[in-house]
Amino acid sequence: MSCHRLRRGGATVAVRVDSDATGTIIDGYPDLSALLTDPDWRSLADNASGATVDLDGADYAPVVPHPGKIICVGLNYANHIQEMGRDLPQYPTLFAKFKEALTGPYDDVIVPSYAAAQLDWEGELAFVVGRQAYQVPEADAESYIAGYSVMNDYTMRDYQYRTLQWDQGKTFEKTSGFGPFLTTTDSYTFGGTLVTTLEGQVVQSTTTDDLVFTLARLVEYISHIVTLQPWDVVITGTPGGVGHARKPGLYIQDGQTVEVTIEGLGTVRNTTIVK
Repeated sequence: MSCHRLRRGGATVAVRVDSDATGTIIDGYPDLSALLTDPDWRSLADNASGATVDLDGADYAPVVPHPGKIICVGLNYANHIQEMGRDLPQYPTLFAKFKEALTGPYDDVIVPSYAAAQLDWEGELAFVVGRQAYQVPEADAESYIAGYSVMNDYTMRDYQYRTLQWDQGKTFEKTSGFGPFLTTTDSYTFGGTLVTTLEGQVVQSTTTDDLVFTLARLVEYISHIVTLQPWDVVITGTPGGVGHARKPGLYIQDGQTVEVTIEGLGTVRNTTIVK
């Protein structure tokens, strides 16, 4: 099952995907954050009988609008670690992104000119937490995941590397396209190919089983630090092929489109506007 959040009539609605062309409104829930607070959210989505909506040309909002936490994992694909000249880590590298960084999967990304000098792409698989998790063992961790989605994680490299802390280059306002769907764990076979393109040119292509730390390992590790709550988001890292690692560096320019596709999860496509 897949669900998403649409802008509709000046508000938003949670929608269950029924086919490539149509979906059903999940009545009473303006978004998936609200839906996931109900322990019976899967059944509510499965049994929804609201109005049918046309998905062709629909206005998609960020799939989860108000996560309490967005936890990012750096250096989690072996080929990306190698291209950055680093050793495989013993523990996950964690940092935060704020909810204001999220934007819709097909929205334009507006980048202030002062942050556009080294604008890079990072296609990533994200997962959304489905129930409260604290000190969860790895063997049980996957049962705490509601589903998966796609993140187009624009990164301002000059800001990122101003200090040893990465957050400032990772959380610019409305620069992270998120969606288009939340695909539940029972509807996705993990390991599909992640492909990022810049103006149609493939710049990243890696299967998601190249992760150093699996999703279960991440749930275990993070939940031993802080309680994960329903609708929290974990962004699991980017594969090799980023622009900053190239010689010379290759960066996103004004008007260029970045597209991230994960096999089985859909596509996020954002056009860059520098102002």
